[in-house]
Amino acid sequence: MNVHFKDTGNMTYNETLKKMLEEGKVSTRGLKENAKVFDEMVVDINTQYFEEHGGYDYAVRFYEEAYRFAVKEFGEENIISAVMHADELNKAMTGHYGYPVYHYHMHIVAIPVVEKKILWTKRCKDKNLVGTVKETIQQISHSKKWKSLPQLDERGSPVILPNGKPALIPSYSLLQDRFFEHMSSAGFKDFIRGEKGSTTEHLSSLDYQIKKDTERLNEIQKKVKEETVQYDVVSPEHKTFMEIDGMGKKGITGKYTVAKEDYEALTALAKEGISSRGKIRDLKDENGRLRNRVWSLESQIKRLQSQLERLENFCRPYLEAMKRFPEKVKEFFTNLLKPKDKPKEQPELQPKRTRKKKEDIER
Repeated sequence: MNVHFKDTGNMTYNETLKKMLEEGKVSTRGLKENAKVFDEMVVDINTQYFEEHGGYDYAVRFYEEAYRFAVKEFGEENIISAVMHADELNKAMTGHYGYPVYHYHMHIVAIPVVEKKILWTKRCKDKNLVGTVKETIQQISHSKKWKSLPQLDERGSPVILPNGKPALIPSYSLLQDRFFEHMSSAGFKDFIRGEKGSTTEHLSSLDYQIKKDTERLNEIQKKVKEETVQYDVVSPEHKTFMEIDGMGKKGITGKYTVAKEDYEALTALAKEGISSRGKIRDLKDENGRLRNRVWSLESQIKRLQSQLERLENFCRPYLEAMKRFPEKVKEFFTNLLKPKDKPKEQPELQPKRTRKKKEDIER
């Protein structure tokens, strides 16, 4: 059900970048060793928005347009991969609707490229050319691609912070503005732009699920407390808090007396509340164990990835040779691994007979 708007075929991201460099489509001139070469943009809308507008088919149309927006931002030739994910189940929405509901979103991997003009320097022999454009390159530059802009007041003047520095609008906030305007102009309405100025950090998948489960648990507890209380599983009778407060009568001594039925109901409710606390505690403990398990698995994955990388580096010469000269490599290893022949047995040497001279015989 995933939709690939752009992919690299059988090549890796790095192989694709190498090919683009060899063809002169992009340049790493002036790039630091630890500079960012690939950008990832995640386009994500609340799941309920898609369910209310047609589900999967509507999501495909939405992300087709979102891909056009990405092309406008990066240039299609600089987009390495763009895929709409439709294989991640949204548990909360599935429970709400009673059928499988998926969290539709899109991942885009691209190379941040800016046009850079290279000028003739003073070392140029022709002094008339100094300062003029020598060539224009498509330079990979994350920092130049995503520049923040000064914030302006109502009069169009830069806003100055108390420390004397100009206030800046983050480049990603500007990106969200452009995305919202593009999608709205294309006819996709009723969705809300992300909160401006938000410093919210992305959670890991497990932490996100724990957070959502905790929120749902708190919501259920709140509803139980505010709306209704079920006394026991057998009886369908419910009572509100106001009804509970109205139970019993205060006597002269200050003690309350309640009817037998009300007493039994309150006792059942108290037992259920204590049992629920234990279940909540168990859920939290289970969440903690799951989180530790995930951390352990992530560490194992990192170690395996490191070992795999070392193995790939070790085997790379052999793989390159196989790719270019498969028959010769096969012949080489066939000869190398062929069992050695046993040395042939040498025939026994017979003593050499010499003919005696006639003189010796006569003598």
